[in-house]
Amino acid sequence: MNQERLYTVLVEPHFSEKVSLLSEKRNQYGFKVARDATKAEIKTAVEELFKVTVEGVSTVNVKGKTKRTVRGMARKKDWKKAYVRVAQGQEIDFMVTE
Repeated sequence: MNQERLYTVLVEPHFSEKVSLLSEKRNQYGFKVARDATKAEIKTAVEELFKVTVEGVSTVNVKGKTKRTVRGMARKKDWKKAYVRVAQGQEIDFMVTE
């Protein structure tokens, strides 16, 4: 995988109540990823960027919510979420930048 694609696969970390519970109990982290990203690309990107060993990747396609606005109905964009499980004893620290 080329470096340019590596940085476009992971869009941003995803923080929620569910993800915080998973990170404590199962050593899993959540990411918002590109809609066309595959599990193999996500695994490679996380391993290269955070220097951890990835044991598994699960993905979910999240449907955008419909909202009522002044001008009628509007729909938010669909997006893709990935749950990444890292090896026991390793962790991803989002605060450290190199």
